Amino acid sequence: MAGFTQAQLVAIKEAYASGITRVSYDGKTTEYRSLAEMKQIIATIEASLAADAGTPLPVAGYASFRRG
Repeated sequence: MAGFTQAQLVAIKEAYASGITRVSYDGKTTEYRSLAEMKQIIATIEASLAADAGTPLPVAGYASFRRG
């Protein structure tokens, strides 16, 4: 995948939790447009790290019912 690191994931999660859209790690700074964009990036990094480790992410399914 894209070669993300655990340090990148920690940095972006800490910024997201604080409501900050600028993240610095390893001497690099990235500014995201919104918290929604950051949330998508976090999911992408987590999926990449899980794939690299050979661990699939848990999948949640939701059932819905209709009377009819």
